[in-house]
Amino acid sequence: MAKGLSLFQKRRQRVRTALRVKGNLRPRLSVHRSGRHIYAQVIDDEQGRTVASASTLEKDVRGTTGATADAAAAVGKRLAEKAAAAGVTRVVFDRGGFLFHGRVKALADAAREGGLEF
Repeated sequence: MAKGLSLFQKRRQRVRTALRVKGNLRPRLSVHRSGRHIYAQVIDDEQGRTVASASTLEKDVRGTTGATADAAAAVGKRLAEKAAAAGVTRVVFDRGGFLFHGRVKALADAAREGGLEF
């Protein structure tokens, strides 16, 4: 890995590399969280395009949610619905260097309940 990368950036690269090896060319459910919002998208790496996306910035939920596990669960459910509408049911989960607990785990659990398999 290149010099000067933070521990977070190294972990992000390590996670993404492992997903490429084990992913079996499935679309990737990528998660990013900030202090105020959480974002998720299903990405088809073969074609290089986003199949479905959801976040707490969408118009229908913008004023009602914040950086909570409940908001992350709502994003996970919405993303699962959009992915199913696009014909995606199996994905590989890319936590993007974030630890799998709290908001990231809530989003993943809600996406599983919504019908995504990973």
